[in-house]
Amino acid sequence: MKRALVLVDIQNDFLPGGELAVPEGDQVIPVANRLSPRFDCVIATQDWHPSSHGSFAKNHPGHKPGEIIELNGLTQVLWPAHCVQETPGAEFAKALDAERITRVVQKGTDPEIDSYSGFFDNGHRKATGLGDFLRDQGIEQIYVLGLATDYCVKFTALDARQLGFDVWLVEDGCRGVELKPGDCRAALSELEAAGVHIVQSADV
Repeated sequence: MKRALVLVDIQNDFLPGGELAVPEGDQVIPVANRLSPRFDCVIATQDWHPSSHGSFAKNHPGHKPGEIIELNGLTQVLWPAHCVQETPGAEFAKALDAERITRVVQKGTDPEIDSYSGFFDNGHRKATGLGDFLRDQGIEQIYVLGLATDYCVKFTALDARQLGFDVWLVEDGCRGVELKPGDCRAALSELEAAGVHIVQSADV
């Protein structure tokens, strides 16, 4: 049975010192590098925002990061500007073994709608093509790790399940934003309820 590893947004802006740093975000990199050789294909998702993106607080005068607004009919958390196209912050972490990556999937490119998942935008209005690619490769099982547990990792795993794949979340290969304490634990519970298996890298 063919397996794919999906590395979610292991980019400079999500690492310590980045514009939207995830606590201990750099600690997912050794896990990604250790697991990558064990898979038939390795996908890396990449936040790739235009500077005018509607999820950026700076593009909404009077609003601050962490506030909630409505953006084109969807609830939207406002974030600091991050992973802007063609900037160092959008690049993959230097320590990530990029040679193992089979395909890069860019997301969040439409300024009118955010895209946490590697498969669809947040309104499921457009697909990235990742689902079709994985099916074309004969992939049945997907393992997901990266940043951040309570946002892009969660929604990537949920969409993979909705598309009919068997999905595993590598818990020690993920770190979360935790805008509210307990967000990561809630995300894991939601994933388990959707049929996602929660595993540790040692068990992969």
